[in-house]
Amino acid sequence: MRITTWNVNSIKQRLPHLLAFLEEARPDVVCLQELKCQDEAFPRAEVEAAGYAVETLGQKAYNGVALLVRKPLEIAPDSLRRGLPGDASDEQARYIEVLVTGTETRPVRVASIYLPNGNPVDSPKYPYKLAFLERLRLHARAIMADEIAVVLAGDYNVIPEPADAADPEAWRGDALFLPQSRAAFRVLLAEGYTDALRACDPRDGLYTFWDYQAGCWQRNAGIRIDHLLLSPQAADRLISASVQKHLRGLDKPSDHVPVTVELSAG
Repeated sequence: MRITTWNVNSIKQRLPHLLAFLEEARPDVVCLQELKCQDEAFPRAEVEAAGYAVETLGQKAYNGVALLVRKPLEIAPDSLRRGLPGDASDEQARYIEVLVTGTETRPVRVASIYLPNGNPVDSPKYPYKLAFLERLRLHARAIMADEIAVVLAGDYNVIPEPADAADPEAWRGDALFLPQSRAAFRVLLAEGYTDALRACDPRDGLYTFWDYQAGCWQRNAGIRIDHLLLSPQAADRLISASVQKHLRGLDKPSDHVPVTVELSAG
């Protein structure tokens, strides 16, 4: 089972790139972030025509997450969760989760996550980011209890280590790299989750995001902020993890690229 996470930075603008990727890579599950559209505006017909079931949690102009599941895999009935538990007042569209099942593979619970950026750090946005991370940690612990494989995939807006940035010093005061953000990410991992890409490839220079400004792509001045975290049951099935870096070189690309893990059927 191939599971991909991709912050598309506007599904309307990136739909041709997405459809081409679905045809080229044929991932089984795709976790999308930053749709920037409401549910009814998502190009459902085009994605379904490519062979995928679609679940979305949209929001006008901002945020938005989706899960695409390629047939013959299915979304288990009554497994859809729209929104992260722990704060009934949170109206931002940042979390969606389903249980993916199939006749030839053991089930996997998959979430698409768009974690808050948190900047500026002296505004309410940073406490919201840390609170979201804590809610995610508690939920991540809870859903491991049934011992079904879990994949928490998405744009975490966290640079875990200095090796995950081409120029760590440039990010010292940023919410993505503050000690509190990195510590919260480590605490999430300490619940028993594995950073899939790092488990497969410990090299420096693995980035998933290049800003549109200052020639970051041309200079390879990137950062790694898109992650797939695996529960122990999912980590036991891990075959490979990779970054589809070439998509950043397309015309009018997202500033993020897909990251994919492959799990055995179990």
